[in-house]
Amino acid sequence: MRINAIAFSTNGCRTAIRLKEAFPEEDIRIFAKTQCDTLGVERIEEKTSVWTGESFKECDAIVFIGAIGIAVRYIAPYIRSKAVDPAVIGMDEHAHWTVALLAGHIGGANALTARIAERLGSEPIITTATDLNGKFSVDTFATVNNLRIMGLKTAQDVSVRVLDGGFVGFTTEIPVQGDLPAGLTLADSGEFGVSISTDIEKKPFGTTMRLVPMDIILGVGCKRDTDPAKLRDFVSSVLKEDGIPDQRIGAVCSIDLKKDEAAILELAKNYRVPAKFFTSEELLELEGEFSKSDFVKSVTAVDCVCERSSIRPFGGEIIRRKTAKDGMTLAICRRPMELRFL
Repeated sequence: MRINAIAFSTNGCRTAIRLKEAFPEEDIRIFAKTQCDTLGVERIEEKTSVWTGESFKECDAIVFIGAIGIAVRYIAPYIRSKAVDPAVIGMDEHAHWTVALLAGHIGGANALTARIAERLGSEPIITTATDLNGKFSVDTFATVNNLRIMGLKTAQDVSVRVLDGGFVGFTTEIPVQGDLPAGLTLADSGEFGVSISTDIEKKPFGTTMRLVPMDIILGVGCKRDTDPAKLRDFVSSVLKEDGIPDQRIGAVCSIDLKKDEAAILELAKNYRVPAKFFTSEELLELEGEFSKSDFVKSVTAVDCVCERSSIRPFGGEIIRRKTAKDGMTLAICRRPMELRFL
């Protein structure tokens, strides 16, 4: 997870350092608007509004360490939709309080707030109604289980019904571990309900909250400086040929030699999924039958980047072997899906 944290005082810089040290598994980059050279924190000379805009584009989460009002003022121009906004969290300079400000469910601010509070010993402030009342949140359920939400307005309606003590039908093609939360009832039809299906058009209820499994993992390769539009069109044509809707895409994967390849990064951004990159050693650890290319092996030390990278992050079944066109390659893997209620 890429997290940008910005502090506005020397004490805030100390808290930023604590935050980074508490999460060695995350890519946390800390910045300051005050002079903190002795603490090793980079002072940014650009306007905080510019920094905030760049962080909205680049990061999974942004942490403001200072007054909450500062955070609110700077993020306001960049807020677009709960579907795409990063998590935004506010902390006081001594880390007494950690506040989930934006994108609590889909963006993961609530979960990250709880993690930060636990590791830094602060008090988490989470104000979303479903969390406060211990009720089912379809946003959180979808995010945790790698399901794409089709219709945010309907998701809000689910929460309102559950909070008001109503019942919401629930049907799924994929088994779910755990007890059915209060407010949900198993049903294949009815007035209102949640449906989990790879068929993005399936609407078994009068009003259906559709959740689509993001079970398709793309393994890609391309020549250096490939036109992003060219790669996007190639992948799109193959997906269309195989009858795979864009909504099922869960990740775009390749070898780490391509981690700065604009075409691959743009492809992941287009599908609103992470780009994952693996070393040749990580790809060669995989056992099984893969397509082979002596040329690719001479360049990357790996016989087939696209097939191996498609299956590397989650395992699963390769449903389309290496397909090549004009120096671009694509393989498609269907990952196993295991859903659980929180």
